[in-house]
Amino acid sequence: MPEVSRSQLVVYAAIAVALLLVGARAIRGEGGAGASFAAADTGGAKGGSFSISGQAGDLVVDVTGAVRHPGVYRMPAGSRVNDAVERAGGSTGKAELEAVNLAARLADGQQVVVPERLAAGAAAAIAADGEEGPISLGTATVEQLEEIDGIGPVTAGDIVEFRDEHGGLSSVDQLDQVPGIGPATMAALRDRLQP
Repeated sequence: MPEVSRSQLVVYAAIAVALLLVGARAIRGEGGAGASFAAADTGGAKGGSFSISGQAGDLVVDVTGAVRHPGVYRMPAGSRVNDAVERAGGSTGKAELEAVNLAARLADGQQVVVPERLAAGAAAAIAADGEEGPISLGTATVEQLEEIDGIGPVTAGDIVEFRDEHGGLSSVDQLDQVPGIGPATMAALRDRLQP
């Protein structure tokens, strides 16, 4: 049997340690399943690199409303609301995309709600009825919000800005994060708004 030199032994040990580290990392991520490896050629023009694309910076978002495939999706960090809508199969023909800030950056655990457009007949019936029902939180304008007791133009603008920054809102209760909205205002908002 040929003798192994000291330098060869060091190289073999380094390779073994690298393989153990990669294996341990793969086992840790998703129980060893679903980790994808991309090994680049270590020689030639491509250069030497090894990367693991896993779930370290991924976000999980719930996409609901007027999309083709509502559900919970894993998105890469830095994704926008538009990316989540596209991942859910895109919007349906009934979607009111103007009510959603498609350019907003996604946050982990966020719910993206794409509201449906009101039919022309339904909107006319609501206007003719004269009795005001709850306003849709996803489509409410600054002017509509100003009609609610305790909401002035500044707070109404803050609500719309908050909604746009978060890619829509799934609950009226999320508005308690807007500066200037206290318990009394939240009660008025719950009575006049719907998600």
